[in-house]
Amino acid sequence: MDTYPIPAQSLEKYYHMDGVQLERHYKEHLSNFKHWQACEHALEWLIFPENTGTHLSIDETSLSNGELYTIITNKAAKCRKGSLVAIIEGTSSEKVINVLEKIAEEKRNQVKEVTLDMAESMRRIVRRCFPNAIRVIDRFHVQKLACDALQLPIAGMQGYSVNNIKTADCC
Repeated sequence: MDTYPIPAQSLEKYYHMDGVQLERHYKEHLSNFKHWQACEHALEWLIFPENTGTHLSIDETSLSNGELYTIITNKAAKCRKGSLVAIIEGTSSEKVINVLEKIAEEKRNQVKEVTLDMAESMRRIVRRCFPNAIRVIDRFHVQKLACDALQLPIAGMQGYSVNNIKTADCC
Protein backbone atom coordinates (compact mmCIF):
# COMPACT_ATOMS: atom_id res chain seq x y z
CA MET A 1 0.00 0.00 0.00
CA ASP A 2 2.90 2.36 0.66
CA THR A 3 4.23 2.10 -2.88
CA TYR A 4 0.97 2.28 -4.84
CA PRO A 5 -1.03 5.50 -5.18
CA ILE A 6 -4.63 5.25 -4.02
CA PRO A 7 -7.35 7.89 -3.96
CA ALA A 8 -8.02 9.43 -0.56
CA GLN A 9 -11.72 8.69 -1.03
CA SER A 10 -10.97 4.96 -0.81
CA LEU A 11 -9.91 5.47 2.81
CA GLU A 12 -13.41 6.59 3.84
CA LYS A 13 -14.73 3.08 4.35
CA TYR A 14 -11.80 1.83 6.44
CA TYR A 15 -11.01 4.88 8.58
CA HIS A 16 -14.46 6.49 8.81
CA MET A 17 -13.41 9.88 7.47
CA ASP A 18 -14.52 12.25 4.71
CA GLY A 19 -12.32 11.37 1.72
CA VAL A 20 -13.17 14.53 -0.23
CA GLN A 21 -12.15 16.68 2.73
CA LEU A 22 -8.92 14.67 3.13
CA GLU A 23 -8.04 15.23 -0.54
CA ARG A 24 -8.76 18.95 -0.25
CA HIS A 25 -6.70 19.22 2.95
CA TYR A 26 -3.81 17.36 1.34
CA LYS A 27 -3.83 19.59 -1.75
CA GLU A 28 -4.20 22.89 0.10
CA HIS A 29 -2.00 22.25 3.14
CA LEU A 30 0.18 19.16 3.07
CA SER A 31 1.37 19.07 -0.56
CA ASN A 32 2.76 22.64 -0.73
CA PHE A 33 0.78 23.07 -3.97
CA LYS A 34 0.35 26.81 -3.29
CA HIS A 35 4.12 27.21 -3.03
CA TRP A 36 4.92 25.12 -6.11
CA GLN A 37 7.07 27.18 -8.49
CA ALA A 38 5.20 26.00 -11.60
CA CYS A 39 1.79 26.77 -10.09
CA GLU A 40 1.46 30.06 -12.05
CA HIS A 41 1.76 28.45 -15.47
CA ALA A 42 0.86 24.81 -14.74
CA LEU A 43 -2.49 25.08 -16.52
CA GLU A 44 -0.75 26.35 -19.68
CA TRP A 45 2.50 24.38 -19.73
CA LEU A 46 4.88 22.20 -17.76
CA ILE A 47 8.43 21.30 -18.75
CA PHE A 48 10.80 18.76 -17.27
CA PRO A 49 14.21 19.45 -18.88
CA GLU A 50 15.86 16.69 -16.87
CA ASN A 51 13.78 14.17 -18.87
CA THR A 52 15.18 15.30 -22.23
CA GLY A 53 16.95 12.48 -24.04
CA THR A 54 18.37 11.77 -27.47
CA HIS A 55 15.15 10.24 -28.88
CA LEU A 56 11.89 12.14 -28.36
CA SER A 57 8.30 11.96 -29.60
CA ILE A 58 5.93 14.87 -30.14
CA ASP A 59 2.20 14.65 -30.67
CA GLU A 60 -1.01 16.47 -29.95
CA THR A 61 -3.78 14.97 -27.89
CA SER A 62 -7.13 15.88 -26.42
CA LEU A 63 -7.14 15.18 -22.69
CA SER A 64 -10.68 16.26 -21.82
CA ASN A 65 -13.51 18.42 -23.14
CA GLY A 66 -11.80 18.79 -26.52
CA GLU A 67 -8.83 20.77 -25.15
CA LEU A 68 -5.76 20.12 -27.28
CA TYR A 69 -2.31 19.70 -25.76
CA THR A 70 1.10 19.17 -27.32
CA ILE A 71 3.07 16.48 -25.50
CA ILE A 72 6.79 15.78 -25.84
CA THR A 73 8.07 12.51 -24.38
CA ASN A 74 11.39 10.74 -24.00
CA LYS A 75 11.21 7.43 -25.86
CA ALA A 76 13.94 5.82 -23.73
CA ALA A 77 11.75 6.02 -20.61
CA LYS A 78 9.14 3.79 -22.32
CA CYS A 79 6.13 5.61 -20.80
CA ARG A 80 7.42 5.24 -17.27
CA LYS A 81 8.75 7.76 -14.77
CA GLY A 82 10.84 10.38 -16.51
CA SER A 83 9.17 10.09 -19.89
CA LEU A 84 7.35 13.46 -19.91
CA VAL A 85 9.54 16.26 -21.25
CA ALA A 86 6.78 18.85 -21.78
CA ILE A 87 3.04 19.28 -21.96
CA ILE A 88 1.78 22.50 -23.52
CA GLU A 89 -1.78 23.71 -23.92
CA GLY A 90 -2.69 24.08 -27.60
CA THR A 91 -0.93 23.16 -30.82
CA SER A 92 0.18 26.59 -32.02
CA SER A 93 3.76 26.16 -33.16
CA GLU A 94 4.84 29.59 -31.88
CA LYS A 95 3.44 28.95 -28.40
CA VAL A 96 5.06 25.50 -28.21
CA ILE A 97 8.38 26.85 -29.50
CA ASN A 98 8.38 29.63 -26.88
CA VAL A 99 7.89 27.09 -24.09
CA LEU A 100 10.43 24.57 -25.41
CA GLU A 101 13.04 27.30 -25.72
CA LYS A 102 13.00 27.44 -21.91
CA ILE A 103 14.95 24.16 -22.04
CA ALA A 104 18.68 24.89 -22.29
CA GLU A 105 19.92 25.03 -25.87
CA GLU A 106 22.69 22.57 -25.00
CA LYS A 107 20.10 19.94 -23.98
CA ARG A 108 17.97 20.60 -27.07
CA ASN A 109 21.01 20.22 -29.33
CA GLN A 110 21.68 16.75 -27.89
CA VAL A 111 18.42 15.41 -29.34
CA LYS A 112 19.23 13.12 -32.28
CA GLU A 113 15.74 12.00 -33.37
CA VAL A 114 12.15 13.16 -32.95
CA THR A 115 9.15 11.07 -33.99
CA LEU A 116 6.20 13.19 -35.12
CA ASP A 117 3.06 13.10 -37.22
CA MET A 118 2.77 14.80 -40.60
CA ALA A 119 1.40 18.12 -39.32
CA GLU A 120 3.28 21.15 -40.57
CA SER A 121 3.18 22.76 -37.12
CA MET A 122 4.95 19.75 -35.57
CA ARG A 123 7.64 19.83 -38.25
CA ARG A 124 8.19 23.54 -37.60
CA ILE A 125 8.48 22.96 -33.84
CA VAL A 126 11.04 20.18 -34.25
CA ARG A 127 13.06 22.08 -36.83
CA ARG A 128 13.32 25.19 -34.61
CA CYS A 129 13.69 23.60 -31.17
CA PHE A 130 15.73 20.52 -31.98
CA PRO A 131 17.92 21.61 -34.94
CA ASN A 132 20.27 18.60 -34.81
CA ALA A 133 17.48 16.00 -34.72
CA ILE A 134 16.30 14.00 -37.67
CA ARG A 135 12.53 13.95 -38.08
CA VAL A 136 10.84 10.54 -38.28
CA ILE A 137 7.21 10.33 -39.36
CA ASP A 138 5.30 7.92 -37.12
CA ARG A 139 4.23 4.60 -38.62
CA PHE A 140 0.47 5.19 -38.29
CA HIS A 141 0.51 8.17 -40.68
CA VAL A 142 2.73 6.39 -43.20
CA GLN A 143 0.40 3.37 -43.17
CA LYS A 144 -2.64 5.60 -43.66
CA LEU A 145 -1.04 7.30 -46.67
CA ALA A 146 -0.11 3.93 -48.17
CA CYS A 147 -3.65 2.60 -47.66
CA ASP A 148 -5.15 5.72 -49.22
CA ALA A 149 -2.81 5.42 -52.21
CA LEU A 150 -3.76 1.76 -52.70
CA GLN A 151 -7.47 2.51 -52.51
CA LEU A 152 -7.41 4.96 -55.43
CA PRO A 153 -6.66 2.47 -58.23
CA ILE A 154 -8.93 -0.16 -56.64
CA ALA A 155 -11.81 2.30 -56.52
CA GLY A 156 -11.28 3.23 -60.15
CA MET A 157 -11.29 -0.41 -61.26
CA GLN A 158 -14.44 -1.24 -59.32
CA GLY A 159 -16.28 1.92 -60.36
CA TYR A 160 -16.54 3.37 -56.84
CA SER A 161 -16.21 6.99 -55.97
CA VAL A 162 -13.05 7.70 -53.96
CA ASN A 163 -15.21 9.64 -51.48
CA ASN A 164 -17.22 6.48 -50.64
CA ILE A 165 -14.19 4.42 -49.60
CA LYS A 166 -13.38 4.02 -45.91
CA THR A 167 -9.62 3.98 -45.37
CA ALA A 168 -10.10 2.61 -41.85
CA ASP A 169 -10.97 -0.77 -43.39
CA CYS A 170 -7.52 -0.96 -44.90
CA CYS A 171 -5.42 -0.20 -41.86
